[in-house]
Amino acid sequence: MSLLTGIDHVQLAMPHGGEVHARKFWGDLMGLEEVAKPGHLAVNGGCWFEGEGISIHCGVEDAFLPARRAHPALLVENLGALVAKLQAAGIKFKPGKELEGYRRGDVDDPFGNRIELMEKL
Repeated sequence: MSLLTGIDHVQLAMPHGGEVHARKFWGDLMGLEEVAKPGHLAVNGGCWFEGEGISIHCGVEDAFLPARRAHPALLVENLGALVAKLQAAGIKFKPGKELEGYRRGDVDDPFGNRIELMEKL
């Protein structure tokens, strides 16, 4: 029996000064709301975003390297509409390999981190 009950948030790394780009991607394009970080954590930089059942924390990493293989897989209600919005903003979408019950693919956040988008069929 597992004692795990869910995921509170996903932390993604970004370089120093990336907050403006994170806000555009996660807020403007992905539709999440920015929430204030607690003061004692805000001094480290970064920004947090929330939406229906999802929390993404973008944290500053000194020796930043984008995550190319490790990634969050986010459930999407209308993948086609989101992909069109992202592509209009210049973000490339790479369709994923077939997985029963899903339509899926990948985008990169502004820092090169892989983000998988999945829509249940």
